Amino acid sequence: MKAATINELKQELINEKPGRLLELCIRLARFKKENKELLTYLLFEENDIDTYIKSVKAEIDNHFESINKSNVYFVKKTLRKILRIINKFIRYSGSDLVATELLIHFCKQLKAMDQSIQKTPVILNLYQNQLKKINKAISGMHEDLQFDYLKEFSNLN
Repeated sequence: MKAATINELKQELINEKPGRLLELCIRLARFKKENKELLTYLLFEENDIDTYIKSVKAEIDNHFESINKSNVYFVKKTLRKILRIINKFIRYSGSDLVATELLIHFCKQLKAMDQSIQKTPVILNLYQNQLKKINKAISGMHEDLQFDYLKEFSNLN
């Protein structure tokens, strides 16, 4: 089965009745956890970005506490998992502000880790790539916000 384009879906949804739209949304949420999470964000958390950022930061902190530091392989694997989660939450919001806040928090947590782990080339590259993403997100913001976040960004370098 070939999926319809976004434009075709939009045109079809415009013609649907509100009751049918509700039914479609519930059915979508039932099939995938990501759909349910996105719907939760759009309905409950989209209006309060600060609380959303705080809750995601708390989740990031929990994941950092559970890192198995016995082997660099496990550290690298867990860090990539944390980044997948962060990127998912950034996608939900679609905001440069959220992206900057979460990635800066990730980099601060990574910087606070054991020094021997930080010297690993793979983790260093991971860190450098996040700095590039932060810089790109900051460049898309308003000038006043850019100034504030560039101060914080300079502390990470």
